[in-house]
Amino acid sequence: MSAPALFIDRDGTLIEPRHYPTRPEELRLCDGVGPELRRLQALGMRLVVITNQAGIARGYLTEADLARLHAHLRGELAALGVRVDGIYYCPHHPEGTVAALAVACACRKPAPGMLLRAAMELGLDRGRSWFVGDILDDVEAGNRAGCRTVLVDIGTEPPPPSPVRSPAYIARDTRHALRIVRAVAHGDAAAELGYRPARWGAAAPETALAGAGTGGGDDARAR
Repeated sequence: MSAPALFIDRDGTLIEPRHYPTRPEELRLCDGVGPELRRLQALGMRLVVITNQAGIARGYLTEADLARLHAHLRGELAALGVRVDGIYYCPHHPEGTVAALAVACACRKPAPGMLLRAAMELGLDRGRSWFVGDILDDVEAGNRAGCRTVLVDIGTEPPPPSPVRSPAYIARDTRHALRIVRAVAHGDAAAELGYRPARWGAAAPETALAGAGTGGGDDARAR
């Protein structure tokens, strides 16, 4: 039987936001993520990082540099008892300076290509999986891949303009998002499910914040 996954965005969700980090010490885990990830893995969820890395297309770092960053990230999580089952990244950007990578692609979020590939390669059940990210491009990618979605509110995103960009839930921070996943998917935690950014006003998004939301940071902010 296919396993459910927690797909998680890297920059601004799993790690603190930083513009194009290039050194391992610049990757700092968000507060409280270790214990929550460990609990989800104990309940049978696989952990897969999904990240746009346009810095490669822009020439800020190489894929070898990124591999070193991710080796460090795996080590930091392993020290907390968390196993990373996969890291999938998109090195492309249409405005890149590296010609071979300056292309439109099917993997860069909000496209769902990285999630679809991970599900196929790792034997994951997308219908029982979740995608947690801090921008609406993450939400759209997760919805298009058929996952439930949680938006981590870091104060940057406007109200979603369409159902495909509407999260099932919104979280105050990443720890809250992971508790939402555990509460809804496993009934194993108490979590505030109805949080909504005050700047969004009173009207609810088109997909429900209270449960339904399925769709069948990364560098998108300024990169």
